[in-house]
Order: sequence, then structure tokens, then C-alpha cells
Amino acid sequence: MASLPHSAAPAADQHLVDSHGRVIRDLRVSITDRCNYKCVYCRTGEHGAQYAELATEDDLPAILQQLSTLRTTAGQPLDLALTTNGHLLSDLAPVLKASGLHRITVSMDAVDQPTFERITRVPGSHSAVLAGIRAAQIAGLGPVKINCVLLRGFNDDQVEPFAHFARQHNVIVRFIEFMPLEEGRLWTPEIVVPLTEIVSRIQAILPLVPLAANNPSETARRYGFSDAPGEIGIIAPVTQAFCGACSRVRLTSDGKVRTCLFSLREHDLIGQLRLGATDDDLRQYLLRVVHTKEARHHIGEPGFHKPNRSMVHIGG
Repeated sequence: MASLPHSAAPAADQHLVDSHGRVIRDLRVSITDRCNYKCVYCRTGEHGAQYAELATEDDLPAILQQLSTLRTTAGQPLDLALTTNGHLLSDLAPVLKASGLHRITVSMDAVDQPTFERITRVPGSHSAVLAGIRAAQIAGLGPVKINCVLLRGFNDDQVEPFAHFARQHNVIVRFIEFMPLEEGRLWTPEIVVPLTEIVSRIQAILPLVPLAANNPSETARRYGFSDAPGEIGIIAPVTQAFCGACSRVRLTSDGKVRTCLFSLREHDLIGQLRLGATDDDLRQYLLRVVHTKEARHHIGEPGFHKPNRSMVHIGG
């Protein structure tokens, strides 16, 4: 992919700031698109998976070095976090902690086993994920976050059970509104379970209280319990978009930079590296890419187009 025009670049002494004045503090790196789960809201399961060519063990460190350097020069300390389906976490949690991991998020879309395994389409996945959560807590990777993508008619009956789960296990359960990033044509506005409904349902059974955001660009609306540990977070990109405070860019497993989950264009960072770009070339390229970050997504608007890759290939 061709380089961005130099006229789009900010001054060399600027940090990662887009054209809308948002400072980019968070990098999401997708290590692989070869997920061993086939969740109904992500994979169709109807045909063989199409995989991209992964960045090599030589390419990825060079790319991450440049991205981390830009981030640390902006005065932000490195905070390494991992999002995983948790299937292998029970064995890996101590190793990850010893290797410098600070925080972990586990995808878990139902509390009860039948619903969970109906979603993942992998027998035994429920017990594996629960064991992984326990191992992460023991290893000191807490408070563990649990991500639950809610779909009406699939797992929207899990809201109340997850609220109790958060209290009982002292975890942060984050409900995520379903976004049109699946492989097939499943998404409709009617299948989205909105933030307002989630809050009202939990408040009807438990003493839920609002919590302040940890930082201005936090994606989740936070709630605690007045009488117990645990926390609820709700990420509502569909009904209450937070694009104006977005601080993220993403690196796919094949070395492409995406400035938004819903970008219709990717920037071939690994291609620049393989063409012989120097460290300074990569730095300037990244500054220019970030400068083009979209103002917002257009979910639900006339003419909205899904990105050409689904969530499993982009990385959440």
C-alpha cells in the first residue's frame, strides 16, 4: 500500500495526535486470527476460515518497538494487557504474569454452561474458561475483566446472572453492545441490547451505583455495588458512541494499522518495514497514519459499510 502523502504529516516533534486533536494512548495488537472458538456472533462456521499471513517473529518486535517508543515519549508508561478467550489460561497465567503482563480480560458470553457452549460451539470451553479466570486471579492479574457481548435472543438472559457473578467472584464484568463486525449478516439494530436496558435490569435486583471513569477516553460506563465487591462496565458503541474521546489504533496480526474498528482502509506498516524503511521512516509513517484517524463510525446511518474484515481478523 502506498505511503501517505507527506503533506498530511504533523510536525516531527508532535506525538501521536490525530487531526481531531485526540491523543492516541492505546495500541491494540492482534497476535493471531486463528481463534479456536467459533462464536456465533463472530464466525459463521459455514465455510473454511480465511487467514491472513501473520507477521513474523522478526517483523513484529520492530513494529512494536516503534509504536511503544512513540507512546512512551508522550509521557505514558507502558501498560501491557491481554484479551483472550481464556481456553488455555489456566496453565499460562503464571507465565504471563512472570513475563510482565499487568492486566487480563477474558471473553465469556454466558455464566451457565449450556448457553456458553452453544455460543462458542466448543465442548468443554465453559470449564476451561472458568479455570482460566481463577488461575489469573491467583497469579495476581486481577481485577480480572470479563467481556460479554450481548445478543437479544442468544444470551440476553445472562445480564442478571453476570451481575451476581461479578459480586461473587470480585471481577469486572463488561457488557458490550453487539456491533456489525461478524462474518455473516447476523447484525440488526433489534438484536442489540442497549446500555439503558442493562442498567435498569441490574438496578431492579441489586444496588447499582455509578462510578467515575478511570480516564477521559475510557470506553466503559462503570458501576459498582453499594454492598459488595465487583464491578459492572457497559461498552455502548452503538447506542451511546464514544468516538469523540477515542484514544486507540489497532495493529492486525498481518501487520496492518487500523485507525478505527470500522475503517474501510488499512495502512500497510509491515510492508513499509519490508521495503527497507528506517526507524525514522516508520515513525513518520505512523504519525501520518494516526493523523488520518476517522472522526467517528457510522453504525446505523444510511450508506454504512461494514469493514472488509471481521472482528476475529481485526482484533478487538
